[in-house]
Amino acid sequence: MLGENHSLKSDFPDFIEQIKSLTENDQNFATQTQEYDALDKEIRGLELQDSPIDDEAMHAKKLRRAALKDQLYQQLLKANS
Repeated sequence: MLGENHSLKSDFPDFIEQIKSLTENDQNFATQTQEYDALDKEIRGLELQDSPIDDEAMHAKKLRRAALKDQLYQQLLKANS
């Protein structure tokens, strides 16, 4: 669905405490989370404006968001074990 919020807290509600802890205590995680959130917000805005960029650029943004999300998820799993 276009314009859907993909924040970490929305997509990983079972990891809210780990997200908070890692954001406060792990600078790398915090930096990646900021980049992820900014990219997600940008993508949502573009989708709601009917994607005023070319498909290739939008696809690249979505691929980067997915890669960041995967990296962050792996860190959450590691912190949870």
